[in-house]
Amino acid sequence: MRFFDEKTAVDLEFDQVRIWLAGFCITETVADRLSKIQPYRDQKEVEYRLNLSHDLQLIRIKGVRFPRMEFQELNKEIQLLNINASVLELDAIVKIFDASRFVNELFLFFKEHTDYLTLKTLLEGAHYTKDIEKEIDKILDERLHVKDDASSELQRIRQSIASRKKQINRNFDKAIKSARASGYIDDISENVIDNRRVMTVISTYKRQVDGSILGSSKTGSLTYIEPRVNQSLNFELDQLIDDERKEIRRILAELTNFLRSYLDLIVSYQKILCAFDEVNARVKLGHKIKGVRPIINFKDQDMELIDAFHPILMVKNEAVKLKTVPQSFSLKKDSRLLVISGPNAGGKSITLKTMGLLQIMFQSALLVPVSTKSKMAFFDYVLSDIGDNQSIENQLSTYSYRLQRMNFFLEKTSPKTLLLLDEFGTGSDPELGGALAEVFFETIYEEGCFGVITTHYSNIKLKAAQLPEAINANMIFNRNTLVPEYQLAVGQPGSSFTFEVAQMNGIPPKMLKRAKAKVDGQKIKLDELISDLQRDKSILQKLKKESYTASQEMAASKDEFDEKSAHYEERLKTQQQLIEKNNKFLNHGKKMSQFIQNYPSKSKLKQTKCLKELKKYITIEKSKIGMALLKTQEAQKLKEAAENAKGNKQKRERHVPVKTEKHLLVGSRVKIKNTKQAGDVLSLDGKEATIAFGHLKAKVKLEKLVVI
Repeated sequence: MRFFDEKTAVDLEFDQVRIWLAGFCITETVADRLSKIQPYRDQKEVEYRLNLSHDLQLIRIKGVRFPRMEFQELNKEIQLLNINASVLELDAIVKIFDASRFVNELFLFFKEHTDYLTLKTLLEGAHYTKDIEKEIDKILDERLHVKDDASSELQRIRQSIASRKKQINRNFDKAIKSARASGYIDDISENVIDNRRVMTVISTYKRQVDGSILGSSKTGSLTYIEPRVNQSLNFELDQLIDDERKEIRRILAELTNFLRSYLDLIVSYQKILCAFDEVNARVKLGHKIKGVRPIINFKDQDMELIDAFHPILMVKNEAVKLKTVPQSFSLKKDSRLLVISGPNAGGKSITLKTMGLLQIMFQSALLVPVSTKSKMAFFDYVLSDIGDNQSIENQLSTYSYRLQRMNFFLEKTSPKTLLLLDEFGTGSDPELGGALAEVFFETIYEEGCFGVITTHYSNIKLKAAQLPEAINANMIFNRNTLVPEYQLAVGQPGSSFTFEVAQMNGIPPKMLKRAKAKVDGQKIKLDELISDLQRDKSILQKLKKESYTASQEMAASKDEFDEKSAHYEERLKTQQQLIEKNNKFLNHGKKMSQFIQNYPSKSKLKQTKCLKELKKYITIEKSKIGMALLKTQEAQKLKEAAENAKGNKQKRERHVPVKTEKHLLVGSRVKIKNTKQAGDVLSLDGKEATIAFGHLKAKVKLEKLVVI
């Protein structure tokens, strides 16, 4: 986008989308950047970022296991690593460890899943290595604390600390047991002051307890005493703890120097973390508003939104369990200015805002709540004039402001400008303001702009009907229930339903009757006619939809019936063939059984006679099989001959020379090729002839005629 108008962002509530988007970010760097997001200038950048979001969205939808995004950005750590004498604190090293682990897991993921090539490009500049993790693993345990054996010196110090603590606790338990037996201890027997265990002694007996007083309660009734036997031990413990801190810092300094050698890789980690944080935020926003990647049109400004939702309205409605009605409409070269009319509170403005907000979101490479079949294009300018913009500071009325805004728009008009004008032309005398609005409308039309305009002015509706590349639309209103249906109907203007809306809002019928009496009767009849047309169109659309659905179901049922019928016929044919085959076998079996039963066991003469009859039977049956095979072969030959004859006839027809017009004369008797329809030539006109077929006349091309 060549120019982005922040006033348009305010009009379309794009700031709310920015707030949502920034709220899904993990890192401050990305949250700050996305809180100021604007449409991109490069169309390929939009496509690339939408494809990134689409890849991650597919991973989420398919439930593919993806590395968990548990990381923090590394800006401060990178700054410290650039300072030679610096030492990273423990939490900074943990951040680098998490970043290295996350990036390595990404490399392994994309090695296994090769379908997400666009998302994989975010890893460019980094490489897979476990060196950083291994080195940090030597120092930190599973709880991300410095290990006891991170160095031999640290191990010695911590063993000494453990020994001193054990001895201190043993001495303390012995001292408090003695003081309790003497009745010097309060119900709350001990406390901790400056990381040291102290006895809670009743102040009256504080001189009877051997130790150092480290404090007392607010009332002074209790005194906190450290047993004297532990004083030197606690001092030694403090020294050991300080030694531990110094040794840990030395270890972290060595680790920092090691990480400093990987500074370039850590810088690439920061870039990758922010890149995936941004894509993840975009996908989370897409999930919140049911957004998808639409079809992208790079060729021109033609666009088509199918089942488009206003994301902010949808989220608000879902919170209170209300249904949001989607809208479907398009802007194309032959219908680039959409003029929406209809009653107030009928959904005109929200439809216009839906178009504008989704366009800005799309060119900002955000997933948008539309059908995946929707097609969206790119514009150099998206400009809006929505709502009451009266300026007290500049002493401008609403109308003055809108005139200044319109003058600004005229400087940006081009075939790549999308204008969104709500309540176009209002704010002045209806007749004079309407005339000026009509001139503005003609101007932006002549400049080739695309746009969505809402209006009540009849002259704007009429102008949209007259101009070939503009189109009227209306918001459907149910006159019977006096309730808007929030559904856009493209093709005709709508009534403002002035009196119906007033009635819906409780204006007394007597006042409405008096108001109607002051209006030209023809105007009311025209408004009612438009209203009736809208109602009838709504009914027709519903019937058309029901008819189409019924025809589709009928066609599907017929296809299913035909498929089942063919299946059953095939099965019946197969079963009949099987029955015939089995009957033949059965008959042969019966005949052979008769021969076996009649075969004489003793008389050779009868045996010979029986064998002759068997041989005769076999010969006859074999002859029948041969005749059946011969009939099948002859039938196949006849079929092939018929197909060859048909093919030769088609070849001859293709090579028959076409009779030219020289063979045709006025009065010739002719017929149309491949038909029996004959007629007389009445006149010849170039390559066509006027033929009289009885009482009918028709023009026929000469090449389709044959002289009889």
